[in-house]
Amino acid sequence: MTMRYSVSLPTERIDRAAEFVTQAAVAEIARAAEDAGFDACYVTDHPFPPHRWLYGGGHHALDPFVALSFAAAATSTLRLQTHIMVLPYRNPFLAAKSILSLDVLSGGRVTLGVAAGYLRGEFAALGADFEARDERSDETIRAMKLAFAGDDVRYEGADFTAIGNSMGFRPVQQPHPPIWVGGNSRRAIRRAVELGDGWVPFPNTPAMAKYTRTPAMETADDLAARVAFAREHAAAIGRQAPLDICYALLPLAAGAAPSTRARIDEVAALGVTWLTVGFPADTRSEYIAALRTFAREALR
Repeated sequence: MTMRYSVSLPTERIDRAAEFVTQAAVAEIARAAEDAGFDACYVTDHPFPPHRWLYGGGHHALDPFVALSFAAAATSTLRLQTHIMVLPYRNPFLAAKSILSLDVLSGGRVTLGVAAGYLRGEFAALGADFEARDERSDETIRAMKLAFAGDDVRYEGADFTAIGNSMGFRPVQQPHPPIWVGGNSRRAIRRAVELGDGWVPFPNTPAMAKYTRTPAMETADDLAARVAFAREHAAAIGRQAPLDICYALLPLAAGAAPSTRARIDEVAALGVTWLTVGFPADTRSEYIAALRTFAREALR
């Protein structure tokens, strides 16, 4: 199976906004990624994070659909990935309209990475129910699928009611853009298998786990155990459709050293089908040079 790669659009770099957070920067990096052979680009989702979290190593993010729309306009084949969109932050039908709009205008290039979220302070600021985030995530995916599928949508949610509503448009990708569910927990894996098209585990140390509220994942054995659980659950519910697995190799230096190639081969053998990558750089030219070097040495 061929590994596919998604590269970060470093629009969280507000410390280097002139280099990374402009129309020209997003367009140039997206075009460079497409030309180098990357399959997708991605952005993150933090609408209004707590200040203390930012100083502790967190980061800001532009609205994911606005940022990805600029990348879409500058490219023709590069896929557009949310990595990830926090499901409980948004009304499901407003989220569905944003996703559908980007999918239509990009010609069907959206990959929707989603998760339940973990920043309690951000939930509070947005009026979202932190304690019910898992239930809201399941509900949101189901409601969005109905909105994508047809007219006269009827759905009774915890905080919303559709009484026969319609999006009007349909996604280019049918029945909907791929939905990849993020998280290392068994609950997240079950959500991916039952409601999604892919699963997005991520490297996570025990120290980070208490903040990200998802289990640690440090070794290939950790990943293998979770992949095994996903396959077991798929068999238990009779799922036959393949499940994409998108993992992270971050951060990486410009060159793809043998250890990097070996790690790519290792996770591929476990069933990983996509890798997300990003590169340390202080200028746009450095970032583009790094992604081109990585593409030459690692993409195949």
